[in-house]
Amino acid sequence: MATLEYIGKIIKQENIDTVDENKIPRTFVINVPNPYDSYYSRFTDVEKPDSIIFVTKTPNSFEKILRVTKKINEKHNLNLDSAKCEVTIGSRKLNGIRVKGINRYPEIEKVQQYYKDAGYDFAKSEKFKDVDSLIRINRFFNIEKLAEGVFKANNEQDVYYVTIPRYMPWDEFRRITFEIKNNISDKNYDIAKGIVYIDGGIKEFLRIVKPKYTLESIQLIRDKYIEKLQ
Repeated sequence: MATLEYIGKIIKQENIDTVDENKIPRTFVINVPNPYDSYYSRFTDVEKPDSIIFVTKTPNSFEKILRVTKKINEKHNLNLDSAKCEVTIGSRKLNGIRVKGINRYPEIEKVQQYYKDAGYDFAKSEKFKDVDSLIRINRFFNIEKLAEGVFKANNEQDVYYVTIPRYMPWDEFRRITFEIKNNISDKNYDIAKGIVYIDGGIKEFLRIVKPKYTLESIQLIRDKYIEKLQ
């Protein structure tokens, strides 16, 4: 199947922690744990950050983030994947640069310094653990079609996307997700919602993270949501 590339947005609910070491002193850095860390740890002894957010004092241009990251990757022979993001904690909204592709926690400070050298001004340090948040990420999607309405990420492990027929406000998405997870035998998946910009408009989709994937299991999840959205 041909590779497809789109730009869009993911919205997901995550429990997050602050990074309190291995960062530029007195700056605000967030760790977004992989929901399947315990699953992947069986296959590797390497402690690798999944998703790191450098919290900035002001909102960020997606275009600038992409340009700066491209230069960092070329100059330092890295393979960072960056995106514009907004983190909501209660009534607070934080702006940040979401970075994937950092190989070890001790490398966070070095990567953060590259962004600082490019002109980014980071927010003042905070400290918390396991805090509920809503994260909105503007990013590119590099995907491959598996079946009608079902796609696989080419650059992320165990990540799949399925199209759905209409928009869901966050409260409706949470309610439907709760109903489906309580009425399905295989609950071993993580889910978020999003959009892609395509053909002069937007297309609604769900992002599914599922180890031990089968096409049938992903199609079943999609079908359950479509039934609820009729």
